[in-house]
This record gives sequence, structure tokens and C-alpha cells, in this order.
Amino acid sequence: MKKIKKYTSFFMVCSLICFFVSNLFIKNVDASVELQAKSAILMDENGNILFEKNSNEKLSPASVTKTMTILLAVEAVEEKRVNLDDLVSVSEHAYRQGGSQIWLETGEKMTFKNLLIATAVVSANDAAMAMMEYIYGDEESAVSAMNQRALALGLKNTHFSNVNGLPVENHYMSAYDTALIVKEAVKHDLYREVSSIKEYWLRDGKNWLVNTNKLLWWYEGADGLKTGWTEEAKYCFAGTAKRDSLRLISVVFAAPEPRQHLKESMKLLDWGFANYKAIQAMQKNEAICETNVSKGVKKKIILIAKDDINITIKKENKNQLRKEVKVEENITAPVIAGEKYGEVYLYDETVCVGSTDLLAQENVERKNFFSTITDLVEKLLLP
Repeated sequence: MKKIKKYTSFFMVCSLICFFVSNLFIKNVDASVELQAKSAILMDENGNILFEKNSNEKLSPASVTKTMTILLAVEAVEEKRVNLDDLVSVSEHAYRQGGSQIWLETGEKMTFKNLLIATAVVSANDAAMAMMEYIYGDEESAVSAMNQRALALGLKNTHFSNVNGLPVENHYMSAYDTALIVKEAVKHDLYREVSSIKEYWLRDGKNWLVNTNKLLWWYEGADGLKTGWTEEAKYCFAGTAKRDSLRLISVVFAAPEPRQHLKESMKLLDWGFANYKAIQAMQKNEAICETNVSKGVKKKIILIAKDDINITIKKENKNQLRKEVKVEENITAPVIAGEKYGEVYLYDETVCVGSTDLLAQENVERKNFFSTITDLVEKLLLP
């Protein structure tokens, strides 16, 4: 078993602390941000909470449900389980959904792409159902897949009972969980593309779709994501905006008045962009440290960062980030380029704000018998 400096158990604990604390270290309930919404959160794309209000409360999400519906549809396209050009035949069940819709008829055929866009742009319940039935065969299987994906994302206060968010028992989400879905969603080009469409002509120009997310017009940098309303849920919104290198995710649940969910989301985003900035604290493949290798043709190797470390900090933060490196001891050749040999942590004072693995920059071959004898002779002859 590989030995780790400062013991493996400490190493693992430190990793866990870094993960959990990085999601909490700038958590704030700022008195200057007054919201009428029952629940809200502002998060950066790394999962750091900048602001929250009752963000773990289970609430009816209305069509914000479709943040997950669209994610699964996008992933199905990326995994080539479906194609955007596939023609989907509309079922009787999809036809009878009600609520926001594009008035699909039973037996009507529409491309998967247009169903996806209709779901994202005008929150069409019939389109969402037809799309998910095409992927999974029936609604029950689709809902099961949504709940499985929720578990995989670590959502603790979310359970789906349908694919579109129409009122039904045992169907709820939290603002925090929703932000985590958005955090995953913005990693996908197709998701960002369809959720940022302002207007779209359907059925050869016969139907004009206008996005329900007015932040696409009103707010600089806004590029998604999903509105929702029912009598029970009130006005809900999950949105995202990016300025320079800082992407923020804003979720507002149960705002009591029309457009208040959008206005309060903009208030959160304004506060976030005014007070925080994103910096690249470490670059992928950046040389971090040098360490010894035994029994190799080289005596030392350079360890490099596996990934970028991008962090969000307050604009007035003057602290110098502190780097802590943990490297395996007794590294023995052969060393394989790209293999993990340690980790690096970044701290803002005592708080871990980011980490990544340390990888070998190059291969180091093991010494052969002749090289070993030569080294021994050199040690004996040299003073």
C-alpha cells in the first residue's frame, strides 16, 4: 500500500474538509438583500454558496422541474441514445397534459429538437412529456430516471413524481438542489444553447415561441434557464448569468407576485457581481513541486496540477492564498506520466477553497542492472 505523508487518514479527512467547507466558506445572509420569496440561493459554478434563504426547504417547484427534464434530454442526445432530428410521434398521454403547451395532437410527429426547444423556451408540458416518453418509453420510467439522476447529483431535498411539474403529491425540490442541477446543466453546450433562445418559430413558421425567461432581454450576461408557476408553487425561477469569468446561479422559489421571481433573481445577481470576482488560482498542467524518485533513471520528477482551480472571492479580499502540497513518500520507479502522486490544496487563511490531484509530468523508467552498478561505483569513487 502506498504511504502518504502525514498519514492517509489525515489526507482523506483533509480532502473531505476541503470539499464541504468550499461549499460553505462564503455563505452569507446579507441584510442588504431583502427578498419576498420564501426560498432563494445564489451560487457560483463551483457550488460555493454566496447567499441563501431557506435554501433547503422542500417546496413545490412548478416548471422549474424541467431543469432536470431538459438535463436528461440533453444527456440522451450527447450519449447518442436519441438524435435531434428524430421524429417523435405524440402519444395520447402527452396530448392530454394541459397547462403550458404547444397544442400537440395525438399522432402528430415533431422532431426531438423542436420538442426540446419548446420545453426550454415556453415550458411546454406536452412537449416535455412526448420527449421523455420517446427516451424512456413511458412517464413512469422517465420519472424514475429523474430521481436516479437526482441521487447521483447528491440532491437531498428533491423528489419527482412527473416530468413537467404540474401539481401532484410527493413532488418537490429545494432551491439548493435546483442550483446544483443548474450547476450541472451549464456544463453542457446544448443545454445552454436551447435555454438561451429568445424566440423560435415552430411548425414551419406557423407558431411563434417567446421565452418565458425575460432576463434574456433584461439582464446582461443572462443565458438561461427556467421559469415556473402554479397556484401552489407561486412564482419560481432558476437562472444563470456570466460576466467576465464569473458565472452565478440564482434560484428563487415561491415569490408571491408576478415577475417578482425575476426581479429578485436580478437583485441577487446584482449583489453577487458587485461583491465577488472569479480568479484562476491554478492552471491545469502547471508545475507545482518537485519530488524524489528512487530506483529511477532520474532522481526527481515534477508534479503538475490535474485541473484548473477557479475560485470565487470577495472583491475586497486582500488575503494571499496559501498552498499546501501532500505527496506520496518513497515514490519508486517506474513512474507513469499522468498518474496521481499527491494532491495540492489552496487555503484562504484557514479555509480550503480548492484542491486538485498532482500528476507526474513525465515517465521515469526503472534503472537497469548496469545503471545501478554504475551509480554504486560513482558513489564509491567520488568524494
